[in-house]
Amino acid sequence: MLYSIFNGPMPTTAAQAVVTTGTAIKTMLQVKGITALQFKIKEWGISFDGSAAAAPIKCELLETGTVFATVTAAAAADITKFENPNNPTSTTYFSVGVAATGYTATAEGTITAVRMFDAQLIAPTNQYVKQFPLGLEPMVNADSALRIRVTAAAAVNAYCYIIVEV
Repeated sequence: MLYSIFNGPMPTTAAQAVVTTGTAIKTMLQVKGITALQFKIKEWGISFDGSAAAAPIKCELLETGTVFATVTAAAAADITKFENPNNPTSTTYFSVGVAATGYTATAEGTITAVRMFDAQLIAPTNQYVKQFPLGLEPMVNADSALRIRVTAAAAVNAYCYIIVEV
């Protein structure tokens, strides 16, 4: 079963909300499975709304073990049943909360070890999408934090997302 998660609340009468990168390291999106659940990363992507070429933004897809950022908690409706609308409710597989699945971190936590799945330097006027080859999708450990994290020289707005399989 596939689920997609963006770095903002589910859009209804307005467009998907963008989130500023700021200029310090910032977790844009964090995902946590329910206790004892591993999940695969199928795809991730990020795009920026910069209007001029400038220093590239450091973008990372990583697992930070049991160290979670403090985020705006996602709601069950923010996690989309991707390929099948009859999949179980997202909270069957994902924990939501300020130290679980959410977006726009206000505190990063003290990370001591990571598993880096992808790292890119992306222009603030550009975008990036990575689909992992079949059979080579990273598996996120149970009870671990999966994050999209950025470090920008100048703040711009961003969309980012992850598609995962449970």
